[in-house]
Amino acid sequence: MTETKLVIGNKNYSSWSLRGWLMAKRAGLDFEEILIPLDQDGFKQAILSHSPAGRVPILKHDGMTIWDSLAIGEYLAEIAPDAGLWPTDASARAEARCIASEMHSGFEAVRTHMPMDLRNHWPARGDGPGVDDDIQRIIDIWSTCLGGATADQPFLFGGFCMADAMFAPVVGRFRTYGVSLPASCQTYADAVWHWPDMRKWLAAAEAEPWVIEAPKT
Repeated sequence: MTETKLVIGNKNYSSWSLRGWLMAKRAGLDFEEILIPLDQDGFKQAILSHSPAGRVPILKHDGMTIWDSLAIGEYLAEIAPDAGLWPTDASARAEARCIASEMHSGFEAVRTHMPMDLRNHWPARGDGPGVDDDIQRIIDIWSTCLGGATADQPFLFGGFCMADAMFAPVVGRFRTYGVSLPASCQTYADAVWHWPDMRKWLAAAEAEPWVIEAPKT
């Protein structure tokens, strides 16, 4: 059987790697982790050796190479249909796909001015054009989806799914930059932060030796 590999960047900084990794864990996939430190000598060539797109994460499974986080998630949902990567209800599934896709392609201001850095806390940074609008849109999404959340099912659509994986780096960004959230959204953010696989990722991020200087926005 072909060996399964997931190529990722630094756990402290690579938001897209976090998304793909959480999805692979949720799918119950047994994979070898290949970590390529970003912004180090030769890192681009190392990534290109796995995919011509030159970006992480990259999933190698069953002879295929899948090099985009959302595509990785869709593939995993196909091969692990009982893992709960998407909600079972068709309406909820459509909404989950919409917000996952919106996260995948949008929120440029938050991405630019609040780069992911899970180890640090910089409440005085993170401001910039469009950031407040992005934050409000995220709050609106979370508030709408959390209408049926319970203590046992605290995530956007009940159980942890791909939509939560897509927003997990945002949870980290909001903690790093001290973003104040409504109570229901903070409860959700705390649930994501304490999700067992998220805790494993955070512990590994804390132990990493690499430092990438963040822009002081």
